[in-house]
Amino acid sequence: MSEFTPRTIGDSGDTAGDGESRELPFEFRGDGAEYFKIWIVNILLTIVTLGVYSAWAKVRNKRYFYSNLYLDGESFRYLADPITILKSRVIAVVVFVAFVVLSELFPVAGVVLALALMGITPLLVVRSLNFNHRVSAYRNIQFRFGASYGEAAMALLVWPILGVLTLGLLYPYAVRKSSEFLVRNSRYGTADFDFEATTWDYGRIFLIFFGVLIATLITTLTLTAGFPMLVGGAIGLSSIVALAGYLFAGAYLTVMLTNVYYNSASLQAHEFAANLEVLGYTKVFVVNAILTVVTLGLFLPFAKVRMAKYRADHTQFIAAGSLEEFAAAEREQVSALGEELGEVFDFDVGAI
Repeated sequence: MSEFTPRTIGDSGDTAGDGESRELPFEFRGDGAEYFKIWIVNILLTIVTLGVYSAWAKVRNKRYFYSNLYLDGESFRYLADPITILKSRVIAVVVFVAFVVLSELFPVAGVVLALALMGITPLLVVRSLNFNHRVSAYRNIQFRFGASYGEAAMALLVWPILGVLTLGLLYPYAVRKSSEFLVRNSRYGTADFDFEATTWDYGRIFLIFFGVLIATLITTLTLTAGFPMLVGGAIGLSSIVALAGYLFAGAYLTVMLTNVYYNSASLQAHEFAANLEVLGYTKVFVVNAILTVVTLGLFLPFAKVRMAKYRADHTQFIAAGSLEEFAAAEREQVSALGEELGEVFDFDVGAI
């Protein structure tokens, strides 16, 4: 699952262009020391302003990572207005306080409100995705997101709940439907994304993941029971084995799900590819975790940059033609889209 071989246009039957596909690697050009300055200033100003500056901090963080992510020599852009995010946070705080107060004063009302919140969660997520897509741009073309309430409810509530109720049997299918929901309802300007993963692509990942967890548990129990005269040593050894096993399982799950997600996504005739490696990802993660703990959190901005570099270095865009075609298509329909998008209410659930 970690390997990807670009296909040729002639082999697939696409009509976007002639010749072989071009593999365009993503590149993250950020620097840990540079981002540290932004990060520490954001924290200090957020504390001084009692949280008000957090909206501006989020925008500065996002803009740094977007502007340092390059594809084919062009960087991405983050266009959000901090005021919009601040309004979302104020609304979220007011709703949360009202929910807590009503739950304390009227327990029954609290239950009703909790159920109501669950019911509108799909709508809030769609609004949030809509917002975050529209404020993301590449080559001066914004991304879009549009999905119905029914699609969101099935992907975010119904299938995950059924995955739990079936003791995990339907969980790979639920994850696949969630990924499919995110990708197929996204657009780059006027171009639609597509997603072609199968349930088995996810099923075998979870089978191996749970297999590693079970093997780790059996090994740790065997080590503990096998050295009755060396209880302390056995416990120490089993703890190391358990930590290593669970860490490997978590890294495997993250890496494989990421690879499947990108290797299954496409943008018209163009494709994506990801080849993250379990050992490479684990190395970056472990070093980041250790240095973050040792420095009492001060290494965190460096850790974020290191992980962003690793992910970018192992992700590619397989272009089946010129990327300029997106700009041409966008210019043809921008008048029709502009008026509609101008009336959309800005909402960022991610700001809560």
